[in-house]
Amino acid sequence: MKHISKLLTAATLLLLAGSTAKAADLPRSEYPRPQFERAGWVNLNGTWSYSFDFGQTGGEKDWQNSKGFDGKITVPFCPESSLSGVQHTDFIPCIWYQRSIDIPAAWEGKNILLNFGAVDYDATIYINGRKAGRHCGTGSSFSLDITNYVKAGGSANLVVQVKDDLRGGRQPGGKQSISLKSAGCNYTRVTGIWQTVWMEAVSPMALKQVFATPDIDQQQLVVRPEFYEEGNGNTLTVQVFDAGKLVSSKQAPATNNTVVVLPVKKPKLWTPETPNLYDVTYTVRDAKGNVLDEVKSYAGMRKIHLAGGYFYLNNKPYFQRLVLDQGYYPDGIWTAPSDEALRHDIEMSKAVGFNGARLHQKVFEERYFYWADKLGYITWAEQASWGLDVNNELAVRNFLTEWADEVVRDRNHPSIVTWTPLNETWGARDGVYVRFVTDLYNITKAIDPTRPVNDASGDSHVKTDIWSVHDYTREYDRLVANHTFKAGVEPYRNMRDKNFLAVYDGQPYMLDEFGGLGWIPKAERGNSWGYGAQIETEDEFFQILEKEVDAIIASKHITGFCYTQITDVEQEKNGVYYYDRRPKFDAAKWKAIFEKIPSVIENPADLNDWK
Repeated sequence: MKHISKLLTAATLLLLAGSTAKAADLPRSEYPRPQFERAGWVNLNGTWSYSFDFGQTGGEKDWQNSKGFDGKITVPFCPESSLSGVQHTDFIPCIWYQRSIDIPAAWEGKNILLNFGAVDYDATIYINGRKAGRHCGTGSSFSLDITNYVKAGGSANLVVQVKDDLRGGRQPGGKQSISLKSAGCNYTRVTGIWQTVWMEAVSPMALKQVFATPDIDQQQLVVRPEFYEEGNGNTLTVQVFDAGKLVSSKQAPATNNTVVVLPVKKPKLWTPETPNLYDVTYTVRDAKGNVLDEVKSYAGMRKIHLAGGYFYLNNKPYFQRLVLDQGYYPDGIWTAPSDEALRHDIEMSKAVGFNGARLHQKVFEERYFYWADKLGYITWAEQASWGLDVNNELAVRNFLTEWADEVVRDRNHPSIVTWTPLNETWGARDGVYVRFVTDLYNITKAIDPTRPVNDASGDSHVKTDIWSVHDYTREYDRLVANHTFKAGVEPYRNMRDKNFLAVYDGQPYMLDEFGGLGWIPKAERGNSWGYGAQIETEDEFFQILEKEVDAIIASKHITGFCYTQITDVEQEKNGVYYYDRRPKFDAAKWKAIFEKIPSVIENPADLNDWK
């Protein structure tokens, strides 16, 4: 497919596996971090050599100095995927990657960063046989400063060792199957590099990151910058543009104490219906005015808050019509085959009446959030928490570190409206779990106080801003009864036998999993499933669906829903679309039912009548 987003520069030409290749010829060639984009970068996707290390003896064999393994793999696709060219689907406890990297001569005097979008799980990076760094994470991004290991204008040997112990319970796994084959709601595993790898060069005093907070009530954008190093007399200039027109600009000292407040008069607000974005440029200069760093970004002016049991977007009650999205692809597993595929997933979801998605059991790549920002699509960001022993201190420590990194990475995206780190922690016990969830909530709020936290989707709630429940009941009367509040009785919850769980305290009440209606061809029914009894006809299917949505309308306290799910995934065939993204039914039929509930209530005084 032809890529939609063209973020390529002359600096993206590189030597790949000994031959010259244009970045446009590489898989996933687009810039991987569009909300923090620099012009000079080198894409390291493409052909690498690799070797499995089932006995985990590669270090003893000096593989960190290997100049090439026997196998060939296409990065950034995991070895389990067909797009990788490997498609090995048994367990892989350890894999080694190798390729040469060429450092542009123009990068002399700059710090050279080696960036990984995501590597599952325990990655050790070697440059010319020397250990340059290590990172543990299922879906978090990381960056290594390799300046002391390479030379501008020269070449270096890059080797990456990745260990993956999915069955150990100490690392997040999400929907990766812990059995040999996919089964139930667990699917093909993901090992090793599964997002883009790239290099870039920055000034030692470059911008490291920003936290850009929209404040629509005071019509301003508040920017908190962080720099790699501070320099006396350095300045930061922040410019805000609307369709190419400069609407706000401010210069401030380039220090980590600086807060830059930019007025944005009569802001064009971001919503799923009107996804207005402002372009933002960050420029760092030294005392003489020389440009040290320039970063292109964007921001959406929008506000999220909760009040009186409702979710508000831009000070108006907003009903979230979400769909569960697992982010799986038949050919790429966790990795979208192209940038266009990410965009298409959102477009096809909006086409059937959803205004957003609960991104389920996986950390989605930054370019997904870019398209959600651009197209107008609200999201709940989640971690791959399944597989984690939530009662084990080392396991939860691993989770907290990775989750904090993910919140920092993605907190500037206007499309993200809720953090929901955990899902259905059924094995939770009092003790470690309670401390874990309390810390998880508090850390998330400390990093980003602007969004609500849904601590554990599926109702193992300990400390939460949203009361989320799952209910796959089909019958109208039972569904209404389950979600009708009764005086003196706690609302519906999926777990009632845990005395350490939170008590409902007026939070917005959301049915964040329902439906899951299966549509399974007869030839596949022995190996596939959906929630509830088999449905035989299209008319029956939509009759059931409409009754479920009508029950939600009748349940006055439900302020948002999440339908399971946007596509089939392997043997789980309850998607709106087939796994290959073909439609099952006419989009207009889905849309007419889901949009029976309006998104926006223009007048908050009408809350009692809004459904």
